[in-house]
Amino acid sequence: MISRKALSLDFLKPVIELEYQIQQLNRIVNSNKLPIHAEISILKKRLNFLKKQVFESLTPLQRLHLVRQSNRPTTLDYIPLILDNWLELHGDRGGTDDLALIGGIGKLNGSAVMCIGHQRGRDTKENIARNFGMASPGGYRKALRLMQLANRLKFPILTFIDTPGAWAGIDAEKLGQGEAIAVNLREMFSFDVPIICTIIGEGGSGGALGIGIGDRILMLEYAVYTVATPEACAAILWKDSKQSLEAAEALKITSSDLRVLGVIDTVIPEPIGGSQADPLFAAETLKKYLLIELKKLYKLNYQRRKEERYKKFRRIGMFYERTLT
Repeated sequence: MISRKALSLDFLKPVIELEYQIQQLNRIVNSNKLPIHAEISILKKRLNFLKKQVFESLTPLQRLHLVRQSNRPTTLDYIPLILDNWLELHGDRGGTDDLALIGGIGKLNGSAVMCIGHQRGRDTKENIARNFGMASPGGYRKALRLMQLANRLKFPILTFIDTPGAWAGIDAEKLGQGEAIAVNLREMFSFDVPIICTIIGEGGSGGALGIGIGDRILMLEYAVYTVATPEACAAILWKDSKQSLEAAEALKITSSDLRVLGVIDTVIPEPIGGSQADPLFAAETLKKYLLIELKKLYKLNYQRRKEERYKKFRRIGMFYERTLT
């Protein structure tokens, strides 16, 4: 399914080295029939323990680097594993068909749904074609057209968020990038059908919010969700992008931090090593959570869902002050 080559990360080097040793020993066993199965078993246990240690102690910036890996499953990787009879729909009916934001109709356990998501490329050529998952105004208008269609047909809407941000080029501004995202925000609050948004990788800034208003906000365990990339934040605050580590800590971009803050509703567990380690298991887990949340949402009438959706986002950022005397 995923043929892209992943870049090696420094914090993964001990894991990669141990995996390589195990592979070499397996080759020796297969070619020379040496009785070293016990030693290999011990190394595999050590590898599992090492992986668990590494991934339990990831810093926010390391999580960001992990989800930026080229072998991380994208929207088009998840869709065939989650939906049946997927049919992609194209165009914003205004002259463009942005490949950075894709959408279409499929069946989730026999029921029709509209699925929309950011799409990064698998290699340099595809990344250029898909603008590295950074959608243009036409992309957000295409998403809006598909969501409006889903609302008319009474199909629930599923969105998969995976973008460093909306395209920030001059042409995007000329074509109304801010207006396109703002209209999406307004309209998504008004839809009668259930909406579930899932951050599957990097959720960045307004580019993520353009398809990020929902009744439930789910987030994969190692995914990140942020108002600005740590590099951009560090450049703005300290005029030095090298301070991205401090920025990542301050921004609270991880799933556990955002769950505590009430920005997201549910953290979806990933395999050790991230979704890229076992895409099939990751997709099955995501599908299970989507079905659970849809079942809950269908128990509410559309007016109640819209009211709760509105209240949910109004509560974000609320805090209480108390004067100590």
